[in-house]
Amino acid sequence: MKIALDPYMIRDVPLLELPSVVAELGYEWIELSPREDFIPFFRHPRVDDATVRKFRKALDVAGVGISSLLPLFRWSGPDEDARQAAVRYWKRSIQICSDLGVDSMISEFNGRPEDPDRSEAQFWKSMDELLPLFEREGIKLALEPHPDDFIEDGHDAVNLIRGINHPSVSFLYCAPHTFHIGNDAPGIIKHAGELLTHVHLADVLDHTASSGNRYIVNPPGTAARVHQHLDIGQGEVDFDELFRELRANGFDGTLTSCVFAWEDRAKESSVFMRKKIDEYLATWTRGQLT
Repeated sequence: MKIALDPYMIRDVPLLELPSVVAELGYEWIELSPREDFIPFFRHPRVDDATVRKFRKALDVAGVGISSLLPLFRWSGPDEDARQAAVRYWKRSIQICSDLGVDSMISEFNGRPEDPDRSEAQFWKSMDELLPLFEREGIKLALEPHPDDFIEDGHDAVNLIRGINHPSVSFLYCAPHTFHIGNDAPGIIKHAGELLTHVHLADVLDHTASSGNRYIVNPPGTAARVHQHLDIGQGEVDFDELFRELRANGFDGTLTSCVFAWEDRAKESSVFMRKKIDEYLATWTRGQLT
């Protein structure tokens, strides 16, 4: 099992210094999410081959690995020009991943929830172009349903991934999205079975509580999907239940700390999350998750 850090809160750390900082925080793995000097949100990668080589060396020196690259592109959006651009960005990102010696990438379904049929058709079109590249480079892809994607429900996402019917494509469960993707961690994890290879760990408050009035968002009826990525214990995700089901499912993939709420205490939060994950895994090992 790999325990990784999403270093988004410390994205201002220079890229070549990032591995040593992550090692100081107690992590051996990085899940590299978008950053402006590497692969930014929704735009073509900015890193060149020379920097990729330097980054790989810095990782080796620090004794830190990249568990996965996490690019986010509009590869399922209804706009065809945007989809084609996203596929170009994906192709360069896959090459970067291969050059780093990394065998895993993570992303979201993207697309538009108000136009799911068109978005899914665009998704399949992109997959037809990209799956041969993943196969050629020996890279696996884990997908997660995300609030405001064309597919948001966890069970539906598992069904779609199962429909892709490809050994390189798997499912990611994101704990801070629990209340947007069905509020059924045990059921979704069980439904995913061996398709579950990655889990994002952070806490969140239940936005549906208090008759949906926990968050007051204006104007009324807005389609905004409000959630947080908090330290474990600051929200309402049942992590005992989540880890119990992971254990029952025989999970042996990647657990990633992906807290985003505390940039003013990013290092403290990252150290805290590593400690909490270790505590859950120790309880798991002792068989106390009953």
